[in-house]
Amino acid sequence: MSEHVLYLTELVGLEVHDTRGRRIGRIRDAGLVPRVDPARVDQFLVGGDLAWLTVRHDQVARIGLDGIFLRDDRLVPYYEDEYVLRVVRDLLDQQIIDVHGRKVVRVNDVTFEIRQANDHATLRVVEVDVGVRSMARRLVKGILAPRVVRRLQEAITPRSIRWEFCNILEPDPQRRLRLNISHRALENLHPADLADIVEELSPEDREAIFRELDSEVAAEALSEIDPRMQVQILESLEADRAADIVEDMAPDQAADVLGEMEEETSERILDEMEVDEKTEVQELLEHAEDSAGGMMNTEFLLLPIDATVEDALEALRKNEELADFLHTLFLYDETGRLAGVVALPRLLLVPPGTPLADIANPNVVSTTVNEKADRAIELVDKYNLTQLPVLGEEGEMVGIITADDVISYLRRD
Repeated sequence: MSEHVLYLTELVGLEVHDTRGRRIGRIRDAGLVPRVDPARVDQFLVGGDLAWLTVRHDQVARIGLDGIFLRDDRLVPYYEDEYVLRVVRDLLDQQIIDVHGRKVVRVNDVTFEIRQANDHATLRVVEVDVGVRSMARRLVKGILAPRVVRRLQEAITPRSIRWEFCNILEPDPQRRLRLNISHRALENLHPADLADIVEELSPEDREAIFRELDSEVAAEALSEIDPRMQVQILESLEADRAADIVEDMAPDQAADVLGEMEEETSERILDEMEVDEKTEVQELLEHAEDSAGGMMNTEFLLLPIDATVEDALEALRKNEELADFLHTLFLYDETGRLAGVVALPRLLLVPPGTPLADIANPNVVSTTVNEKADRAIELVDKYNLTQLPVLGEEGEMVGIITADDVISYLRRD
């Protein structure tokens, strides 16, 4: 094991010596100031005879298993500072998110790197330890000498997470701000992975994350979470923040989660939403939950039957937010009724001036807004549809049911 490595289990209890070699006390904790440096130990908290003292990082001459030796012993009493992340108090035994592994873990120990430059030594956090090896170090601490423990642990496979892949959970929004804790790394995860992580957390930690995430990311992750937990998360947030997230959800998903809430709570959220999004969701809420209207979403592309391929491509460019899930576009006739369906790949096979009617399939399988949900699911399954159009009372198209809508409906049970 490298002499340039020190574990938190070894650091705590390590003797601190002044410039004359006299023992001042033992290390009780170590603090980082993330706003200044996210990995360097900024201060050591030393338990003296009467009180705790603070040793700044620039006062340390040497760090080793035999102790910490100072080059400047003008110490001051320790005072609580909300800008300091204390490793023992705030990290050890706490749950954190392993962003790289996409899971929640509990910290058993912390590994530091000792950096020596002339007569100045610093500690930097390298990784947090979460496996059996770190648990063994803690179990034998104070029983076996550190050098013996290091030799024995070599037979155990290490399990650790690089510090840069750790996302600390801090429910207090003011303290998160002071500690410069960001959830940007979480925002880069796939929504399904983020949902899995969130479901493992306590209600307080879930609320903390959804309060800070980008609203679009929060909406995508929320859509992947168990429906009952969706309600709990939104109810824990302020109405305006919940509204921001709901606005970025697909209208049918927003209607589903609001429909599961107490009416008073859902009304507060709806009141904070923009008019267009609010109207769309309210219209969906009017449909029975077990009907095609209760399943459908209203995100689809509908063009007149006399439109051309160029018109369709222009419409796609103006509605690029639909590109990730849109497989077909629909046509309506002069009476406003559904008249045909065009598979999007066919647009690439013909000249731009081609009428859509020439490449459309006029035999469209559809359902009505009041049809039972089970019957709509049967149609999706029987005809192997990716998108089932839903018609209103006059035969006009009012929504579509996708495979995702079917899955969401079945998950409610």
